[in-house]
Amino acid sequence: MKIQFLGTSAAEGVPSVFCECDNCKLIRSLGEKEYRTRAQVMIDDCLSIDFPPDAYYHSLKFGVNYSKLKYILATHSHMDHFYAHDFILRGYKFAYSFEPCLEIYGNEEVKKVFDECTARELKEEVKANLKVDVLKPYEVINVGQYKVITLPANHSKAEEALLYYVESAGKGYLHFYDTAQLEDEVFAFLKNNGVHVNLVCFDCTFVERTGGKTARHMGIPDNMLMKQKLADYGIIDDKTKIVISHFSHNGCPTREKLKEIEKQYGVIAAFDGLIINM
Repeated sequence: MKIQFLGTSAAEGVPSVFCECDNCKLIRSLGEKEYRTRAQVMIDDCLSIDFPPDAYYHSLKFGVNYSKLKYILATHSHMDHFYAHDFILRGYKFAYSFEPCLEIYGNEEVKKVFDECTARELKEEVKANLKVDVLKPYEVINVGQYKVITLPANHSKAEEALLYYVESAGKGYLHFYDTAQLEDEVFAFLKNNGVHVNLVCFDCTFVERTGGKTARHMGIPDNMLMKQKLADYGIIDDKTKIVISHFSHNGCPTREKLKEIEKQYGVIAAFDGLIINM
């Protein structure tokens, strides 16, 4: 499996779109290598976890060919993870020669947002090439050649945000974005389904500080608690790669700071464009 981290920021971007705090001033002064766009992970160039407003920019920056995109797993309906307006452009006079069907998976709110955002401009001939399936937590499904397991995120009271485990050819990727710490039943479900993870990526929005169990996101202290839980349940081992991503400007996630976190905790701090092959 090829895992590419196309965007690694939280909702506001790094630097933040409307901000001139000291962190954003510093990051702007350091230049483009420190910039982070909204979160998106691409698997094998055909399956995307989330589709943010920056997805088009990602295609230009990193050479991603969305005409080959077959599947989208949306974690939840928030704008920075699911920007549905772009799908009206997948056909008609806007696009030619692409995969015959794009399958979008998400919760009920993702389906509602898709319907709302495309209602005015979606042509019937474009609609025919799009399929939206509603998922619940604790489902085990096949998405093309991938085994996908859905898990409940600890993120929103307004909707059932989802986490994903994706497996292909004996390799497994676990996507823990936009969530606080999780209950034991999540880990038990993974264990009972025989999951062994080669790479896990944690939400590290708060960077150095904890979000605790009541926040909607995590920091590195929370990530380490979740790593230990995964190890206790036998879901990861010492060969599993641990990645952190989804950083907020509030944590000032410069490359220099993140290198220190990498050394201290034995993790890989994702940056926009990072590729990990498993």
